[in-house]
Amino acid sequence: MPITPTEKIWMDGELVDWADAKVHVLTHTMHYGSGVFEGIRAYGTANGVAVFRLREHIERLLDSAKVFLIDVPFTLDQLIEATREVVRVNGMNDGCYLRPLVYLGYGEMGLNPLPCPVNVSIAAWPWGSYLGDDGVANGVSVKVSSWRRHDANAVPTAAKGTGMYVNSSLAKVEALKAGYDEAILLSPDGRVSECTGENVFVVRRGKVITPHSSDSGALEGITQDSVETIAADLGFPVVHEPLIRTDLYTADEAFLTGTAAEVVPIRSVDDRPVGDGKPGPITKEIQRTYFATVRGEVDRYKDWLDYVE
Repeated sequence: MPITPTEKIWMDGELVDWADAKVHVLTHTMHYGSGVFEGIRAYGTANGVAVFRLREHIERLLDSAKVFLIDVPFTLDQLIEATREVVRVNGMNDGCYLRPLVYLGYGEMGLNPLPCPVNVSIAAWPWGSYLGDDGVANGVSVKVSSWRRHDANAVPTAAKGTGMYVNSSLAKVEALKAGYDEAILLSPDGRVSECTGENVFVVRRGKVITPHSSDSGALEGITQDSVETIAADLGFPVVHEPLIRTDLYTADEAFLTGTAAEVVPIRSVDDRPVGDGKPGPITKEIQRTYFATVRGEVDRYKDWLDYVE
């Protein structure tokens, strides 16, 4: 999905012009992938633009950096305010997508990252539905990828590391070239892990089921957590259970969640329709409540919104 440039990007405490937000060709993270990042969304609401679960996203960014032994030279509160500043200075009153990035900069080369300078940037741009408006409304087609998700003892799957997403890109390209919208990856032991950038849910006999992230090698999702809360509050039992690929085929409903994708029904897996091949009633109710929540229309979840003043 093309990016529409905005005016400013925050880099190491300064706002720079979009076109001047550059790094050296020998930037360490470019060569070895040892960086961490977040995807965050801001939404226009009746009370002004608000960033959804901003603190939780920045906390996860810093947790990811801790796992990678990267000492971030900014505090949690400084990064929260910097994120607000990027939204504010770019006039993103209708909402936007935000990309904080912690990367190892120019100055050292080799597999030892410890001497490298640590840089931080935060960019914002308008970004529509990641899997398309039709996918949000009618569901997406998914294939189980031939690529397996990482083993948690090979790379730290609890962290959102930049280089680790080569795995997701391989699965995504495979799915697109085969005519599908998205891919689901299995864990090394063959259980369902996650999509290329989203968590997976199935609905069976009124119960909402998602794999436990740490067991399946999936990233623990902030949207996933939000949806679990919403589903439980709507009266649907929510459980963490291991899933295998045939659980996807025989589910009554299925959907995926992620900051970029938001909440998207799955209409088929490996050419097998999920349910009747249309978004199911539980999925639609959760989706409807989620979209109302991020736009400030549900008082119960108002604490999830960080308003940019």
